[in-house]
Amino acid sequence: MWAQHELTLRPVRRGFHLITREVVQAVPELAQVRAGLLHVFMRHTSASLTINENASPEVRRDFERYFNHAVPQDWQEWEHTLEGPDDMPAHIKASLLGPSLTVPVQGGRLALGTWQGLYLCEHRDQGGSRRLLLTLHGEKA
Repeated sequence: MWAQHELTLRPVRRGFHLITREVVQAVPELAQVRAGLLHVFMRHTSASLTINENASPEVRRDFERYFNHAVPQDWQEWEHTLEGPDDMPAHIKASLLGPSLTVPVQGGRLALGTWQGLYLCEHRDQGGSRRLLLTLHGEKA
């Protein structure tokens, strides 16, 4: 079985945001899959995806602080600055974290660990809506 959907996420402020619920709701066929994979692909170059802690908001805030420290917006060496001071750092952060996730599906659900969730990592101050391509492949129950 194959299914594919596009999910458009509402604009959010710069930071790390849980999107597990939105992704699951966008793929109704998920409930029919006994075993498979869900591939989640970010169709942008200044936002990314990752899997991490789904319970404590402090973790998401610490992620944001770390990446802002590691890839500073005010670094004088940036050459690509036409789209604003947050654009090139956003590209670097997106490349470090990556544009896609592959999540196992088991028994009609994402086979995430107890404390795991999917994050939209928004690296722009005004990133706008973000589009994800969700591709499910698996064996029907």
